[in-house]
Amino acid sequence: MTGPAGGLAPVSTRVMNLATLLTQAARRDPDGVALVMGEARWSWAEFEARTDALAHALQSRFGLQKGDRVMCQSQNCLQMMQAMFAVWRAGGVWVPANFRQTPEEVAWLTHAAGATLMFCNAAFPEHAAACGVETLVFGAADFGSSVDVITADAMGRRPQVAVVDRDDPCWFFFTSGTTGRPKASVLTHGQMAFVITNHLADLMPGLTGQDASLVVAPLSHGAGVHQLVQVARGVKTVLLPSERFDVAQVWDLVREWRVSTMFTVPTILKLLVEHPATAAADTSSLRYVIYAGAPMYRVDQQKALKTLGKVLVQYFGLGEVTGNITVLPAHLHEAEDGPATRIGTCGHPRTGIEIQIQDDHGRELPPGQTGEICVIGPAVFAGYYQNPEANRKAFRDGWFRTGDLGHVDEAGFLYITGRESDMFISGGSNVYPREIEEKLLTHPAIAEVAVVGMPDPLWGEVGWAVCVATAPVTEAEIAAFLEPKISRYKLPKRVLFWDSLPKSAYGKITKTLIRDEIAARGLVEPA
Repeated sequence: MTGPAGGLAPVSTRVMNLATLLTQAARRDPDGVALVMGEARWSWAEFEARTDALAHALQSRFGLQKGDRVMCQSQNCLQMMQAMFAVWRAGGVWVPANFRQTPEEVAWLTHAAGATLMFCNAAFPEHAAACGVETLVFGAADFGSSVDVITADAMGRRPQVAVVDRDDPCWFFFTSGTTGRPKASVLTHGQMAFVITNHLADLMPGLTGQDASLVVAPLSHGAGVHQLVQVARGVKTVLLPSERFDVAQVWDLVREWRVSTMFTVPTILKLLVEHPATAAADTSSLRYVIYAGAPMYRVDQQKALKTLGKVLVQYFGLGEVTGNITVLPAHLHEAEDGPATRIGTCGHPRTGIEIQIQDDHGRELPPGQTGEICVIGPAVFAGYYQNPEANRKAFRDGWFRTGDLGHVDEAGFLYITGRESDMFISGGSNVYPREIEEKLLTHPAIAEVAVVGMPDPLWGEVGWAVCVATAPVTEAEIAAFLEPKISRYKLPKRVLFWDSLPKSAYGKITKTLIRDEIAARGLVEPA
């Protein structure tokens, strides 16, 4: 069989349904501990049986068809893991939201994804009401069907496991562009199978059922991908017993379960390292403490290495590439500066991934020259859902354009030097200034505004809002005005009032000029 260009066409593009990872783990170790949350324990056999029952109900009771999108609004819980695998087993597409988003934000995501069914934690009735689709509830609530009851009613029944091809969607991973409007990055079964294999090869080699993973970040994003890797190797997953982040409790769980892997962001890692409880903590079981999502200051990196040992693993990646762009493995993390220490690098290309630094015309730049970071490889997503214009901008000659600027050295190690967009990362979450600016401009006293990301020792970056006011208004009043309108992590840390904003020769407010003026006014410490 030949393709249109005379080459061999694939005989089959069928791949394993991702939910089969759970079936395989349950067959190998049915009585082993799979999931832990507080006093609750699920064995691998129980996890598998619950997933089967829920997947059967999704198909027979709720009519879920292959390709249907299913929204999820929940903080971490055992049922969230069950629902994810059940959706895949039934052939659906998992669409998780950041649980800190507002009801209106999640309703927009639900509509954009075309989701007709929703999993929602009992703590979020307003979100369910705003979305207006049939709702299945984690916990006890009167605004939807109970997942636990549905599972119990269908226990012992097997679903028809959906047959999937390499490019069939399994996950809509929401990200955004410079406009601030979220876009659904389409992740596929074949892509995710590669990502899991790559994570095992590059981030956590040698995982076995003797390992344990502690979840300290939302399962809706990078931590959820990390947990797929744990399921693939039968590693027990330990969830924090409540939404409250308690460092002493984290170290108690690490000691109790001999936790060996964690996925986190620099902000959380900094909190863990600097907490007084850490001095007495038993961290001897840790093998891989993986951090990603934001830059990490060198001084914080050094302190973490001196406190935890050579267990840090850094990776750089976007949702569109499922985190798979570079890796700085544990053995290349050095606590001391020296001639061989590559200070500031985010690592070398991941296995199977190629990186190019390109100029504005798509030409490859030599080592040491700054340009746009572009990538190709099996971890790159299938494109943005129903957004041809965004896809046109994101790809050039087959390369995915990250929108980040950087350079590589002679050995291929990558250094990120800036962003093409104005987006900044605060505590591991992307923040898009335009959304905040639009909200601020609805205040009757605000005539002009610019929001910029500024360095912060705890969160990596935070927003500063520079406003031109037409009537007396205070920083506290602006904060109170914004609080109900946007998620908490997007709220500016500082609000400044100037007589005018600096503009370019074309009359455009530019963020570079704003930052220069902030520095000129002596409002920040010199770098």
